[in-house]
Amino acid sequence: MPAFHRYLGIDYSGAKTPVASVRGVRVYQADRAASAGEPQEIAPPPGPGKHWTRRGLAEWLARELRDGPPALVGIDHGFSFPLAYFQKYGLAHDWPAFLDDFQRHWPTDEGTCWVRDVRDGTRGNGAARCGDRTWRRLTELRARSAKSVFRFDVNGEVACATHAGLPWLRFVRRELGARVHFWPFDGWQPPVGCSVIAEAYPRVWMRDFPEADRNLDQHAAYSVAAALRAADARGTLARLFAPNLTPAEQRAADIEGWILGIS
Repeated sequence: MPAFHRYLGIDYSGAKTPVASVRGVRVYQADRAASAGEPQEIAPPPGPGKHWTRRGLAEWLARELRDGPPALVGIDHGFSFPLAYFQKYGLAHDWPAFLDDFQRHWPTDEGTCWVRDVRDGTRGNGAARCGDRTWRRLTELRARSAKSVFRFDVNGEVACATHAGLPWLRFVRRELGARVHFWPFDGWQPPVGCSVIAEAYPRVWMRDFPEADRNLDQHAAYSVAAALRAADARGTLARLFAPNLTPAEQRAADIEGWILGIS
């Protein structure tokens, strides 16, 4: 019996402001039943923009996970930073405290704040919480092709999306509390009957599915939703939730986080 009723793949973007319609933010949903067909794109609520805003997405996700059946959600941006960052700034190895500290310095969920505004020093205090572009988390090293969460301004970067998305993880967590399990920070084995939000890296799965008429952002979100449903149907989700880590590596990943599907 599958553990979840639905599977959401979210391709993320750090472009523009949190209230701007962003073409690169895409959401696909797959239902548990194989008869439900392929994952379908979820359009944003009616509004002035054609695409999702980051604020609108976070608010929608909080509502969906509060009221709906258990879902497994894969989001394409980093959920935490390398241990070197925690060491440099003397931060406790506590993920919720990290989110609070990050949002105070990088308020990219506020008003019309762009990531570049914090980088330029016109908003927040990013200079007091910046990282080295050579720092990589263990999961990024294991994935090989995954880029550092601090490597801005390169093709295929995840840095901008990560710096824009972290405050919204904090928002969803504060909205839902124990209704949602943030993997692996809340534990490596999610409780039964609880929705789960995890970091995803679409490149792991995109070649497993034909692109059809989807653009790159759409196919990334589609592939995450399709892969998560397939793993649950096959009974292999437990393996995804238990990557091959030594005790020391797992202690590091407890705070750095882990990409679902990287073994």
